[in-house]
Amino acid sequence: MPDFRSVLRDDKVYFFDGGYGTLLQSRGLPAGLSPELWGLKEPDVIRGVHQDYIDAGANVLTTNTFGGSRPKLGMDADPYELNKAMTEIARQVAGDNAFVAASIGPTGHFVEPLGDLTFRELVDIFKEQIRGCVDGGADLILGETHFDLAEAKAVVVAARQVCDLPVALSMTFEGDASLTGTTPQTFVDTMQNMGVELIGTNCSAGPEQMQNILRSWAPRLETPVFAEANAGLPELDDDGNTRFRLPPEPFAEQAAAFVDLGAKFIGGCCGTTPDHIRALRAKVGDKTWQRPEKTDDAQLVLTSRAVSVPIGFNHPGVIIGERINPTGKKQLTAELQDGAFTEALRFASEQIDLGAPVLDVNVGAPMVDEVALLPELTKTLISRFSTPLSIDSNDPKAVEAGLWVYPGSPLVNSISGESGKMEELGPLCKQFGAPFILLPIVGNKLPVTAAERLTVIEGLLQQAYDLGIPKRLIMVDALALTVSSKPEAARHALDVMRHCRDEWGLPTTIGLSNISFGLPARELLNSTFLSLSMASGLCSFIANPNSARLQESLHATEVLLNRDPQAERYIEKFSDWTGGSQGGAAPSTGKTANSTDSNLPPVQAAVIKGDKDSIVALVEKELDAGKAAMSIVNDLLIPGILAVGDKYEKKEYFLPQLLQSAETMQTAFARLKPLLEEDESAGEKPVVIMATVEGDIHDIGKNIVCLMLKNYGFEVVDLGKDVKAETIVDAAQEHKASIIGLSALMTTTMVRMEDTIKLVGERGLDTKVIIGGAVVTEKFCNAIGADGWSTDAIDAVKLAQRLTQ
Repeated sequence: MPDFRSVLRDDKVYFFDGGYGTLLQSRGLPAGLSPELWGLKEPDVIRGVHQDYIDAGANVLTTNTFGGSRPKLGMDADPYELNKAMTEIARQVAGDNAFVAASIGPTGHFVEPLGDLTFRELVDIFKEQIRGCVDGGADLILGETHFDLAEAKAVVVAARQVCDLPVALSMTFEGDASLTGTTPQTFVDTMQNMGVELIGTNCSAGPEQMQNILRSWAPRLETPVFAEANAGLPELDDDGNTRFRLPPEPFAEQAAAFVDLGAKFIGGCCGTTPDHIRALRAKVGDKTWQRPEKTDDAQLVLTSRAVSVPIGFNHPGVIIGERINPTGKKQLTAELQDGAFTEALRFASEQIDLGAPVLDVNVGAPMVDEVALLPELTKTLISRFSTPLSIDSNDPKAVEAGLWVYPGSPLVNSISGESGKMEELGPLCKQFGAPFILLPIVGNKLPVTAAERLTVIEGLLQQAYDLGIPKRLIMVDALALTVSSKPEAARHALDVMRHCRDEWGLPTTIGLSNISFGLPARELLNSTFLSLSMASGLCSFIANPNSARLQESLHATEVLLNRDPQAERYIEKFSDWTGGSQGGAAPSTGKTANSTDSNLPPVQAAVIKGDKDSIVALVEKELDAGKAAMSIVNDLLIPGILAVGDKYEKKEYFLPQLLQSAETMQTAFARLKPLLEEDESAGEKPVVIMATVEGDIHDIGKNIVCLMLKNYGFEVVDLGKDVKAETIVDAAQEHKASIIGLSALMTTTMVRMEDTIKLVGERGLDTKVIIGGAVVTEKFCNAIGADGWSTDAIDAVKLAQRLTQ
């Protein structure tokens, strides 16, 4: 077999294998049992499935290690030995006829601040699994079916720390985004920044729906892609078995279109069999692979978990908000010294509302431990806002700490020519896919002329390229020196911008306000210099967005440079402009996903914003004003969480914002609970028993539903995961429950839901049973006699409310 990286460069189409879960179940895998642990006891069955896929024409075999991480296997298992054994089986079958892809699936846990694991812990978990796969003979590491960008990043980081094998990564999407709000484009942008060799999508839906994802990737796609769709959505047959609706031929007809959309590797996911792969290979025939035409020429892209900000010569100029910096800010400095973030969060919210697409974050103040505080503030900001961040510190250790908690591709500000800086920070930026600002300063001397600066830049670029850092991660600071002491400073900066654009194709940025230091009417100079700079190739600038004149120059220049088609953004922003601005506040750019109406009651607004730190003080203020605890719940908290639910349904909010708001409400409830218990008018709450069914160890979705139900006034008894039907019904009787909520993620365990429904009927209970999970459908719900099914946490709340009215 050739090296896997070599086939990524040829013009052939290659084929992954298909699904394993339902196929293994048909060959003896008991419902609910881990396919990985069962595979250790039945290696010949695993070997037989691999051979069937080879015979069907698969070029890549996927190891039976999808759930082979320690959190999935449990503490009694040995992840290294299991992954090694399963990979060795695939290697033996593949021989020289196919590649072996080490399957690395989700752990079932979120990374903080969404969950209970640190990013480092998650990387260590994946490293243990990947070591076994590498020693078992894998040709590539395949992270698949991931739904959170941070966890996907952890797979890549872990793989690169363990081995030099190529890395492929796929994400599963629900409509326009993943479970935690990552769009297909942001996923691609982040993975390309990390240098992933093969990017894909799998599961979630059938091949028709998956075509739209591939189309959305094309504009900025530089990396080969793969696609593995389900054989449609799961359905329950008359015998109570899970079936997928697309037979081999119709599946092949639809999935073959992936090749025309630029997919180099195609295969199948849930419900597909060797017959599906055989039909797919026959349908594709001798088609050659053609890379999709890239239409977006962004030179650099920053991402958060949910947002991409492209930076380039033909993209709008990007304001990097400078306000979260303690220099000259006494209150911010004092708070950072105390480990408090109220002022920093206020600055963040203001700058986002004023249109800053990126926020610079600096905690460098006396008596502040930047290594500890910078990652804490970073986590706080990413839990509240979806705006990408610029991690700003002179301490490389603090920058590294910030990179270890960031879910996307942040900007690093900056890497200078100081001895050892590039060697220390450059590899970290490459490892985490973090673009950085290259600062052309060596030692204590500022290069004044353009020629001096370009010489320094050229040397630093060579250092970066020697370290294997790709050009897409580099943006140059053109250096704005003050014209009051160096009259030629502006001209030299403009020359640097033009050279970087025209000769090197590198984007540039600048600390804008430096140009006018020591002169009157600074905004006049700053805004004029901004227009000249943008015409010379400047792509971003670090500034305070709360400047009307600066905003006017930015948007007017965009129109004149033909980067605002039909002047759409300009007209929207300045349709009521009267002129005569002398600075001051910039016009508002409208609501962001995390902004709220200023006329809302503070408690309600805090719930909507997810302001957990402030909610108790706001509740106390309402109590001091004489408002009853139940009134606070009914008049302020409930309307707030209802508004959050509306935003979630409209796709204005995603899971991170939903969880943040839910936790904020829970914090308020904890303060009010003693008062509510004293208030007889509070009444009894409907009880809901929640559980993941027997054999299923996935509980992320169930935990989210539990949290939301509590916020809407239900008393929730969470029995956890892998719960027998008898235990569930016993608890329902004990607690006089109105509802039983059942969760299942796997097609092999969803059938266990019917056990509970039958037992409820046998005992003559009038308890309603609702079900949910990625594989659950309305047809399945009706087939087993459930009282309703939900698609997400908000839908589950509405269903529970209807059933208890």
